[in-house]
Amino acid sequence: MRPRGRRSLAAWQVSVFVAGISVWEGLARAGALDPLFFSRPSHVAARIVEWFASGSIYRHISVTAQETLFAFLAGTILGVVFGFSFARVPAVSTVFEPYIKIANAMPRIVLAPIFTLWFGLGVLSKVAFGVTLVFFIVFFNTYQGVKDVDRNILNNARMLGGSERDLVRHVLLPSAMTWILASLHTSVGLALVGAVVGEYLGSARGLGYIIAQAEGLFDTTGVFAGIVVLSVFALLVDSLVTLVERRLLVWKPGTQAEAR
Repeated sequence: MRPRGRRSLAAWQVSVFVAGISVWEGLARAGALDPLFFSRPSHVAARIVEWFASGSIYRHISVTAQETLFAFLAGTILGVVFGFSFARVPAVSTVFEPYIKIANAMPRIVLAPIFTLWFGLGVLSKVAFGVTLVFFIVFFNTYQGVKDVDRNILNNARMLGGSERDLVRHVLLPSAMTWILASLHTSVGLALVGAVVGEYLGSARGLGYIIAQAEGLFDTTGVFAGIVVLSVFALLVDSLVTLVERRLLVWKPGTQAEAR
């Protein structure tokens, strides 16, 4: 997209945001929206400013960021290792296939209370819950990426004297890497969801915790303020992932042009 087109798109996006906030504020001031249930954008903004001015929000953001990062890294590493292993050893994938399907079909939310009992209200229980969300996305992408490698390419590499290590390094891993990187946005988003949901269900710190606390006190302004901070945090994380993805996929045709 050209710079002029980007500016035009940004202008439209900002206009939609401003229009929505203006309508919300206008209806609230006119009494069409009950402040007990909807609050006001001006009150929400004032609460956010108060949080950042006092510095109380920073420790919550820090905890949520740590939980998201650890869940993302652990889930990605485990997903790559198991996905690669299952794809390279068909006997293993055949034996464990029904168990993988059962675990993937299980509603993750039922695991959150169990992890809280096992690991307490600290960071570890949130990371464990986030890993269960990230793992399967990365696992299936890695598995499919390795399985989709052209067999003729593998046979030709073996004929040229390539060892199993050479196949992994020069053929299998690059093929799976495209699939893995394609799942980055979904994976980091699920890691954040796992952290916040875990905090919401039981925690002493974090963005999910302050939203749950505000909800328990019927503080609608606090709920919306927490959601806004969480949304901005999610956008920043997604932007960071996009930057990393462009760096790692710089070799792909068209990637450099898109980054301009």
